[in-house]
Amino acid sequence: MTSRPFAVISGGGTGGHVFLALAIARSLRALGHEAGSIELVGSRRGQEALLLEGQGFPFTLLPGRGIVRRLDSRSLRANLGAVAGLVSATIREIVDLARRRPGVVVSVGGYASFPADAAAVVLGVPLVLVTIDAVPGAVHRLFAKRAAANAVAFPGSGLPGAVVTGVAVRPEITEVDRSGPAVARARRELELPERRRVVGVVGGSLGARRLNLAALGLAERWRGRDDRALYHVLGRRDAGQLRAEASARGLTGGDRVCYRMVDFESRMARLYEAVDVMVCRAGAGTVAELTVAGVPSVLVPLPGAPGDHQSANARALVDAAAAVLVPDDDCDADRLASVLDGLLDDPGRLRAMGEAARSLGRPDAAERICEIVAAHAR
Repeated sequence: MTSRPFAVISGGGTGGHVFLALAIARSLRALGHEAGSIELVGSRRGQEALLLEGQGFPFTLLPGRGIVRRLDSRSLRANLGAVAGLVSATIREIVDLARRRPGVVVSVGGYASFPADAAAVVLGVPLVLVTIDAVPGAVHRLFAKRAAANAVAFPGSGLPGAVVTGVAVRPEITEVDRSGPAVARARRELELPERRRVVGVVGGSLGARRLNLAALGLAERWRGRDDRALYHVLGRRDAGQLRAEASARGLTGGDRVCYRMVDFESRMARLYEAVDVMVCRAGAGTVAELTVAGVPSVLVPLPGAPGDHQSANARALVDAAAAVLVPDDDCDADRLASVLDGLLDDPGRLRAMGEAARSLGRPDAAERICEIVAAHAR
C-alpha cells in the first residue's frame, strides 16, 4: 500500500457493490495508476473478504453493519450496535485519511461507504459518488450536496449536478459474445448441453431463497423434458440446505432434464454466453451486466429494498421489452414455468429482448466514471 493513495474506493456489503468497486479500480489501473495506489474500503460483514482477496488491490475491512428498517426491540438493539460500529469505523477512517491524504474518495454506496465518505467530507478530500440504483441510497442522499461530483446510472436521480454514466461492469462482461460458436464454447465449459434451451437462475452471491425454491420446483416440473437445461447458482448462504432439499426431491439423479447446481459462479461472463434467458434479482449491477451482455431476463425485484429501488431498476428493462417482471410474492415454480415456457418457445422474442437489453447497455461506463474521478482528484 502506498503512503499516499491516488484513490480510496469505499462501499460494499453486497456482491454488486464489490464488483462495481473492482470495475472502477481496474479501469483506473488501465489508465496508468498503480494498483497499490488504489485502495478499497469495505465491510467485514459483507462479501468483501471473499471477493477482494487476490484481486491485486490493497483493501481495508471496517466494522459496522446496515440499519434494520424495523421498529421492534430486537431491531433497535441491532441498530444501536450498527451505529456504534459505524462511528468506530468513521473515526478510524478520519485518522487514516488525515495521515495519508488520498487524491480522491470514490463512493459506490451501501452502508460500508459511510465511514470513508464521512471522513472525506470532514477532511476536505474530493468525494465522487457513484450511484448505481435508480433510487439513490441513504448514504448518497446524505452526502450528495457535499460531493465534488455525482455519477449516476439512470436519469432522474434527483442528485445535484448528476452526470449519467451507466454502471461500471467487470471487463469480462463487456467482452461477452452471444454468437453461436461462443455459446457452444461456454456451454462446454459449464458442462451444459449444446442443443437445449438453457435457463440460468442467480440470486446473488449469498443467494435468494425465493428464487432458489422456485428453481427447485422448476427442476421438478421439467424433470421429464430433454429439451431444457437449468443452471442454478445457489449462493453461499443456503447452499448446503438446498443441495439436501434437491437430493430429497430426487433431483440429483438421472432425470432427463439437465439440472446443474453450483454454490457460486465466478464465470458469469460464460454463463451470460451460455443461457437463453436469466432469472435473477434486479440489483443495479445485475441489470447493468444483463444490458451490456445483451441477455433476456426474468427479473424478480427484492421486496423491501430501500426505496423499492430494485423495482425501479427492473422497470427500465421491462419498459424497453428487454425483460419480464415477476413480483417476489408471485415467484414460484408454476409462475416461472409459465413465463419461461412462453419465452423459450418463442426464439424471435428472445432475440428481440436480447437486442433491446444490449441497446440499453453502457460498456464504457467505467471509463466515463474514471474520467470524472480524474477530473476531481487533487
